[in-house]
Amino acid sequence: MILNVFFVILGFLMLYLGAELLVRGSTRIAISYSIRPIIIGLTVVAFGTSSPEFIVSFISAIKKIDDIAIGNIIGSNIANIGLILGVSSLIYPIKIKKASFKIEIPVMIASVVILFLLSIDGKISVSDGLILMSCIIIFIFTLVFISIKRHREEMNGITQRIRVESNTRKEKGRVLNVIFVLLGISGLVLGSNITINSSVKIAEALGIKNLIIGISLVAVGTSLPELATSVVSSLKKKSDICFGNAIGSNIFNIFFVLGAVSIIKPLDMDLSVLKFEFPVMFLFSIILIPMMISGMIIKRLEGFILLAGYAVFIALLFR
Repeated sequence: MILNVFFVILGFLMLYLGAELLVRGSTRIAISYSIRPIIIGLTVVAFGTSSPEFIVSFISAIKKIDDIAIGNIIGSNIANIGLILGVSSLIYPIKIKKASFKIEIPVMIASVVILFLLSIDGKISVSDGLILMSCIIIFIFTLVFISIKRHREEMNGITQRIRVESNTRKEKGRVLNVIFVLLGISGLVLGSNITINSSVKIAEALGIKNLIIGISLVAVGTSLPELATSVVSSLKKKSDICFGNAIGSNIFNIFFVLGAVSIIKPLDMDLSVLKFEFPVMFLFSIILIPMMISGMIIKRLEGFILLAGYAVFIALLFR
């Protein structure tokens, strides 16, 4: 038992370091191409920090442990809002742009509703996965289109000359960043295997369902990259990256992670999650709306409410 706990911690550490290298490399590559911070937060960083969820869910599905594959995503999405935005806003209030209220929040809420409707039959099939993947493709293209339309002038003039002059230096940096990305992926795969195997053994020893372990222990572990990224962003007062990272990760977790995994291997859904965990995930998604309407900012008090709500959720899991 103690040895399995040690391996879980080791697995989490490898997941964190792997995601850190992946995020660092991919983010620097994106910045070298002059991609805006909010777009990096909603796509590159969100994809990078969602990589532990993807690898863990993918390997769990291959090993036919669907409860951990699905529970990991549901638990991570709840943690992204309750734990991560809660902690981050306690450090420094998170300012939200109106564009997020019009696009990201509605898309995140829609992703929960779509997943719920696709899960009613107790399975996330290949066709369901294709629907989810189509949604993430549309979302990404919409973000890119809006970014280009609003900031087309940034691609000209001085910015273009600087890009050309620094091209050689950027190319050298990109090679190193590609190495970071490859090392990060390797760490994620190895860390995921260790985490899954040890978590299942702990669940068996304690007589706890794999689903509960996936929603709580594994979900928090795979959310460490999002937590670290958002906390650092809050300390640096970069709300765009912090908020975009958490919300973007939720969107990617449902549309991309579950979409891609179910295309490779259809997932069986424990219908009990539709009665408790899904409503909680939906509640945590819509609770951001009144917080944003009150001033387009998540204040420290509101952050405390999110964090307290997450603590209550975890307590109820083990009731």
